[in-house]
Amino acid sequence: MTEQSPLDLAEGDPFGPHNLPYGVFSTADEPGRRRLGVRIGGHVLDAGAAAHALGSPYATLLAQPSLTPLLAAGRTAWRDVRRALTAWVTVPAHRADIEPLLHPLDAVTMHLPYEVADYVDFYASEHHATNVGHMFRPDGDPLTPNWKHLPIGYHGRAGTVVVSGTDVVRPCGQRKAPTDPAPVFGPSVKLDIEAEVGFVVGVPSELGTPVALGDFREHVFGLSLLNDWSARDVQAWEYVPLGPFLGKSFATSVSAWVTPLEALDAARTAPPARDFPLLPYLDDSAEEEPGGYDVRITVTINGEVVSEPPFSTMYWTAAQQLAHMTVNGASLRTGDLYGSGTVSGPEVHQRGSLLELTWNGRDAIELPTGKRTFLEDGDEVTLTAWAPGPDGTKVGLGEVTGRIAPAREV
Repeated sequence: MTEQSPLDLAEGDPFGPHNLPYGVFSTADEPGRRRLGVRIGGHVLDAGAAAHALGSPYATLLAQPSLTPLLAAGRTAWRDVRRALTAWVTVPAHRADIEPLLHPLDAVTMHLPYEVADYVDFYASEHHATNVGHMFRPDGDPLTPNWKHLPIGYHGRAGTVVVSGTDVVRPCGQRKAPTDPAPVFGPSVKLDIEAEVGFVVGVPSELGTPVALGDFREHVFGLSLLNDWSARDVQAWEYVPLGPFLGKSFATSVSAWVTPLEALDAARTAPPARDFPLLPYLDDSAEEEPGGYDVRITVTINGEVVSEPPFSTMYWTAAQQLAHMTVNGASLRTGDLYGSGTVSGPEVHQRGSLLELTWNGRDAIELPTGKRTFLEDGDEVTLTAWAPGPDGTKVGLGEVTGRIAPAREV
């Protein structure tokens, strides 16, 4: 009996030829050699070796230990490489060359796929912002006056962006409860998650030159899942008046896979209706394609589903976020990463943080491993997601996972 080819995928496989996300991997026999790979089903294709075997003009670009050179190559190269990869894994005549270059996913080690230049995180879910406002400003307007006029964000720490599977060490810092007479120092006792989508910049921009809404696709290569871990007690004490700092900067986990925007064309969707007229640089009402993405996220803790946040409900789009963060002339760099902010829907089971799911610790959630308000040492959090693809298919967005390790002594 002829052994089935790894290229003969089950019908509906979310990592079929319509997807083809990029990552960086190494093998057990060459652990020090990182290679650019493309996921197809349960395997990863050595993209550089495939390009060399088939005489591609992009062989040098793909034979790199990082996705960064491809990110910088621009939209024409992104499109051409994707078309070539699609042909390599679908045309029967290529199978003899391609099949030996496929590695089972469980036999490789995945790495952070690109060099993170800058990291920015936003606050773009109206449901999340409203929930937080009700918690901390119960007698006032849950949304700040600026919220529906601009995408609120902050600059994070690029050096603590880590790939999925990296342990998250419980951070230490100052904290002060409202009833405490003075601040104390120690491990965070309100360690939380933020289920997000991250956007990866490819082509840089010039300092002093804003990026317009319509130029989103010229600069952004693709997206991946993101978990912006948060120490809520540290954050609550430090964030007034300048915003998040140590409560956020200790770890941000991203998927090992970056899905190109072109794979998500079928998932484009209109954002929620806006309540106020937007200033011209943010007004997307006349744009040719809708700015939202219909991404369905699932959050599990220790294997138990606790939330299913819908990205389609986000008030501010990725294109608006890009336009806003460059409108003052700030430049983009290849490898810039920006997060959507916590994704939360209108229902309780759609909230993308434990802060919301437990209403700041008031309501514990039930897990087979016991009740939780915030994360305990040893807990493992996993985000997975998919989006609608062409012709009724699904586009898998991989996963982001991290296990909580005990705090280190300071």
